[in-house]
Amino acid sequence: MLADENIPFFIASLAFVVICLLCLGAVMHVRGARYRRAMIDKIRAEENDWAVATESQSLELAGGPQNAFVRFLGAVGKRTNPGSKSTEDMAIKLKFLKAGLRGKNVPTVFWGTKFLLVIVLPLAFLIPAVLFFKTVQSNHLLLGAIFMALLGLFLPDRWLRARTAARTEKLTKAFPDMLDLLVVCVEAGMGLDAAISRVGEELGLSHPELSLELKLLNLELRAGKPRQTALRNLASRTDIDDVNSLVTLLIQTDRFGTSVAQALKVFADSFRTARFQRAEEFAAKISTKLIFPLALGIFPCLFIVLLGPVAIQVYRMFYQG
Repeated sequence: MLADENIPFFIASLAFVVICLLCLGAVMHVRGARYRRAMIDKIRAEENDWAVATESQSLELAGGPQNAFVRFLGAVGKRTNPGSKSTEDMAIKLKFLKAGLRGKNVPTVFWGTKFLLVIVLPLAFLIPAVLFFKTVQSNHLLLGAIFMALLGLFLPDRWLRARTAARTEKLTKAFPDMLDLLVVCVEAGMGLDAAISRVGEELGLSHPELSLELKLLNLELRAGKPRQTALRNLASRTDIDDVNSLVTLLIQTDRFGTSVAQALKVFADSFRTARFQRAEEFAAKISTKLIFPLALGIFPCLFIVLLGPVAIQVYRMFYQG
């Protein structure tokens, strides 16, 4: 009886999950189409200034002409934002900058999204369950609503962490190319500011995330901000150890007046050696990591294939013979 009573509850949960997956697939399809159109427009662009403006606007969550839904989320976020001190505000803005979100009202839109999901997800679960599955018990409905509310509360944070991790991985993969191009430009006789600007333009198609960071660094330098401050801002936005090391090297080179080309060449050689050592370390760990899949997945199947027929023959011989 208890299992029969729980069947409608599980059916409602399964229907809700299917609807959520369909909505997620539609959103991902729309985002992929927009990304492809943006890449086509970027390739066809002839002026670098126009390409920079398009890239900077595309990463702002609410930049440019705001639609009604984003304005609604911003208004909800302003009313539901718990408020914080100035230091905490800077930490929150830095958290969104690490994820590549640079709009001024990104924190309020984020809070508005969390508040809206806390309300919408329980309603999206309760309304179908009450209308179409009237035999579901009230305690089950309450537990489902609480679970959906908690899911709506923590899902945006999980999305933000995933976006930050994906962006950090892309920046890490793009850093060796950026370093090699920077060394080539500086050794060719270009100044550091001009080399950063040139590398940012060259990486626009292959590594757009790092290209945008370098363009923002160039804009800060052109706006009159001290080079040390602009480089530290770059390290804070990326939050990568290799970029922090490069920023420290450039700051010390600028402070002591040493050769930038020689310092970058030595740093590139040491970085290449360290990267090769990390690859060797990762390869050495593979044998240890393969122990658990072998012991839990491959060896039991192998034993079943090898010893299974023998066990069947022994059983037939002693118990059926």
